[in-house]
Amino acid sequence: MSSLRRCLPLLLLASLTMTTFAAPVPDRVLRHVVLFQFKDSSSPADIETIVKAFRGLPEKIPQIKDFEWGTDVSPEGLAQGFTHCFLVTFASEADRDAYLPHPAHQAFVSVVGPHVEKVCVVDFWGQP
Repeated sequence: MSSLRRCLPLLLLASLTMTTFAAPVPDRVLRHVVLFQFKDSSSPADIETIVKAFRGLPEKIPQIKDFEWGTDVSPEGLAQGFTHCFLVTFASEADRDAYLPHPAHQAFVSVVGPHVEKVCVVDFWGQP
């Protein structure tokens, strides 16, 4: 009997086990991308305060499923003045819609507002 034939029952069992007991994976997630260009008058300390405030939102808003942020490091020179990118993940449009008027988000908006020259927001359904 070939080694493949001997392993086939074990491979089938492993496949069934992974299919039966694996945690469900959502078909898609809602990504909320926020890009900021800060005013020239905003100091590094102002920007750090804004970053810290944005980073604190997942602890205050349970609808946020994941959060990432970073600064532009692209060598292409196409950022159009946007320096900071924030990626907020939601499970549904309803979660995103609850986030927008949430008091913690509104407090953040009041912190960032005076320092933003331009903002760009894009929401899309990502495929995990």
